Amino acid sequence: MRSEFLNSLSRTVGADSLLVGKDACFPYSTDWTKTPGNPLAVVLPRSTPELSKVLALCSKEKVPVVPSGGRTGLAAGAVPTNGELVVNLGRMDSLSEPSLLSRTVRVGAGAVTENVHQHCEKVGLTWPIDLASKGSCQIGGNLSTNAGGLKVIRYGMARKWVTSLEFVKMDGSVLTLNAGLEKNNTGYDLLQLMIGSEGTLGILTEATLKLVPVPEEKGKSIYFFAVKNALGLPYLFEKCRTGPFEILAFEFFSSKCLEAVSNKLGRESKLRGKGEYYVLAEVAGDRSRDAWAEATLSNPLVIDSLVADSSESQKQVWSLREGITESLALTASLRKHDLSVPVDQVASFLQDVEASLFEAKLPIELYFFGHFGDGSPHVNMLCPPSIPFEDFDRACDLFEPKLFGLVQQYRGSISSEHGVGLLKKKWLGFSRTKEELDIFRAIKSAFDPKGLLNPGKVF
Repeated sequence: MRSEFLNSLSRTVGADSLLVGKDACFPYSTDWTKTPGNPLAVVLPRSTPELSKVLALCSKEKVPVVPSGGRTGLAAGAVPTNGELVVNLGRMDSLSEPSLLSRTVRVGAGAVTENVHQHCEKVGLTWPIDLASKGSCQIGGNLSTNAGGLKVIRYGMARKWVTSLEFVKMDGSVLTLNAGLEKNNTGYDLLQLMIGSEGTLGILTEATLKLVPVPEEKGKSIYFFAVKNALGLPYLFEKCRTGPFEILAFEFFSSKCLEAVSNKLGRESKLRGKGEYYVLAEVAGDRSRDAWAEATLSNPLVIDSLVADSSESQKQVWSLREGITESLALTASLRKHDLSVPVDQVASFLQDVEASLFEAKLPIELYFFGHFGDGSPHVNMLCPPSIPFEDFDRACDLFEPKLFGLVQQYRGSISSEHGVGLLKKKWLGFSRTKEELDIFRAIKSAFDPKGLLNPGKVF
């Protein structure tokens, strides 16, 4: 059965588009979570018709399929765990000429996000979803997880910047949604349903993306602050929101995160004062901010600050924030959670998480960073140097119900960016009601009645 199916698949896509064997499949078997995968094989389709034939064959033979892109996710959403066929869309990376009139561009699902940016910037436009992983993540994954990134406070999530989608259902049928229309009030919005569905309803193949003019560098500055404690975060956010400029990004990280970036990557802050937290606020607009700055910095919550106006100094400040994920991975074993709570409650949530860990007396070190401006704190649990990994792993298992209990108490979400995937599905009930999950299952059944598409993910 297995060999007959693989032979049929090879005839469908060509031998050079099918990978078989542990070594050949390994690069496509996991994601940034390093969750071990177990694929049957990996297929690399070149076109939508080819993918349609692949899925029709899989449906006929009842072979489960896991869609795969750049594999930069942190929920194991693209990891095959039970001998599924991996369908990687990296070869479907077409880029059409951007339309200046409609400010759109048609791209393949396998197009790397940074390549889309560079392609559109040639005509003065860009897709405004800016991600730390943009050099390797792909548009299909961005849309399947409704990616956010560093500029959500200014531009919103990925779903706002799409006008049409093409996708293939598990039975091989191809659907085009919306055909690039700005307005289409004819029933249920299947386009928005597909975005964020994590490859459980269909496999995205092409998308028409909405573009904006490339932001001018002129008038853009970065304020970098050291603040006394978590209360400094909402204080500065409120002051920036009422300041004489537009906020483009408002990021925060703890002193522990800054220490990790310094120790592991050699990147140093130019602030002389040290705080419990740091804030990076990128703003654009009127530079006559002296009165605003004087009033803002006079608060004792603000320990130190600097303004980065040159492109070089701005890159230096951003490098501190963008180096956190890499530096934490180099520091110790860790578990990561991208959470979401109301913006005005982020500071109290962080304090409650710390208090809960202190009360539990578990061997875990907490590292906080994230997108304060859109209520997305990333809670990272690291293994202390003197603790065996097995003890740390058990401690995380004990602490996570307390952490997600707090999320539920704050009426937040267990995932703000990376989706549910494989790793977070057991916690989904902390963010979704039974009634909502019943609707989820009905939708899944309507799109994929055999349950073959990305099985075991989300619920």
